[in-house]
Amino acid sequence: MDTVNAPLLKLQGIKKDFFGNQVLTDINLELRAGEVLGLCGENGAGKSTLMKILFGAADIAETGGYGGDIFLDGEKVSFSSPFEAIAAGIGMVHQEFSLIPGFDATENILLNREPEKYNFISEIFGKRLNTLDRAEMDKRAKESIEKMGVAIDRHMMINTMPVGHKQFTEIARELSKEQLRLLILDEPTAVLTEKEAEALLDSIRGMSERGISVIFITHRLQEILSVCNTVAVMRDGVLVECEKAENMTVASITKSMVGRSVEGRTNNAARTISEDAPTVLKIDKLWVDMPGETVRNVSLEVKKGEILGIGGLAGQGKLGIPNGIMGLYEAGGNVEFEGKIIPLNNPRACLDSSFAFVSEDRRGVGLLLDESLEWNVAFPAMQIQNKFLKKYLGGLIKWRDEKAIRDVTGKYIDELKIKCTGTKQNARELSGGNQQKVCLAKAFALEPQLLFVSEPTRGIDVGAKALVLDALRKFNAESGVTVVMVSSELEELRATCDRIAIVSGGRISGILPAAASVEDFGTLMLKDVV
Repeated sequence: MDTVNAPLLKLQGIKKDFFGNQVLTDINLELRAGEVLGLCGENGAGKSTLMKILFGAADIAETGGYGGDIFLDGEKVSFSSPFEAIAAGIGMVHQEFSLIPGFDATENILLNREPEKYNFISEIFGKRLNTLDRAEMDKRAKESIEKMGVAIDRHMMINTMPVGHKQFTEIARELSKEQLRLLILDEPTAVLTEKEAEALLDSIRGMSERGISVIFITHRLQEILSVCNTVAVMRDGVLVECEKAENMTVASITKSMVGRSVEGRTNNAARTISEDAPTVLKIDKLWVDMPGETVRNVSLEVKKGEILGIGGLAGQGKLGIPNGIMGLYEAGGNVEFEGKIIPLNNPRACLDSSFAFVSEDRRGVGLLLDESLEWNVAFPAMQIQNKFLKKYLGGLIKWRDEKAIRDVTGKYIDELKIKCTGTKQNARELSGGNQQKVCLAKAFALEPQLLFVSEPTRGIDVGAKALVLDALRKFNAESGVTVVMVSSELEELRATCDRIAIVSGGRISGILPAAASVEDFGTLMLKDVV
């Protein structure tokens, strides 16, 4: 291969299967120095698997490796570990954080690459007794943050950081590596506010100008068109399109991703809840101590059978409300359900009151990653409600009803179109969007009277978004379940909910029907911003 005029990266005939399930077929792709490539596709299309192959992820080698060739600067390479990829100048910011909570930003940015300094003891007994050069660490961390172009506190502990700053810390860590030539960003804006996302896009443009190539994976298609030179679209493990960004539109990318046009609804005006509907949930003067969230004095009433949306800017308190009520973070105030006081700071009391919660943190809170889909879907209902159990000797002996567990899991796999090899597959092996659907299936299996669902479509593609939102509407309509849905996407709330409460400054600044104008919602969002 001509190494003089060769692209920085060339993927040739890449193929991969997991457990007999073909996830990549004959992928051919090129990337030049300083080029920004937008990689699009539905969840399960194979994007993350392709990047894992490029980055030398351990689970690729552990599942039989891959077919095809990778060329870097015209030289054939095959990375058996991320350390080899890093040494070759490839960095990757994963969709899930890989930071150490008890370290500050500087320590995480320079982890395993800390500059050291000699002292009189190490001069005698060897370099293992060197001490960290804190001044040099601070200098390098500051330089990498400046390269990124987004101001974060390099001395802040990770466990006290807002989620957006954690994402920027991950990116700064990659930029601190002097040999970096190619940076892979997997859904970096999914947890960012609009302002933070725009700052990140500016940072990507700066990397490109310095000659660093970027592979940018995101479901926010407008960002792809804003920052990328080239757009590559994958569908069902196949590269179906690779085109200059200037020749693409959001509609054309969407059609290539899903194989059809996807029309979004602008509002939910056709469905309304009667003003006379009884109040089923009453929240009074709720406060929640959740890092990165401000919940000071929330009072809210939810009507029986409605879908109530909760929106607002990042950090203003919307995520803290369900997390506080469900007992994941310390909370105070009063919560009543059907006239009965629900004790706070007691998750079991909420579950016994027929509440269910789909968390925004699907991997940390929502799933048993190393267990089967059957166990993920059925276990909560089995543990809390004694469902899916056979009873013997008048209930003295209980045993799992394997058929009932298999049937209910299969039912939700079909209804939610979960892409998997079967009910026995482990949750960890699924794509992010399909993991999100499993979280919904687990909540649906509980058959709750009240369902909290937080950021249900974060980090999932346009086709899966429509399916998830339709599933929520169907569950609400057919089962009569009251749904409280928290989302950062206002249009998503307007398309799904009956009413929308806006949180600002830790309190409810107003409640409007879903059909109200975007300008009215915007006014409420800025009312008490802290």
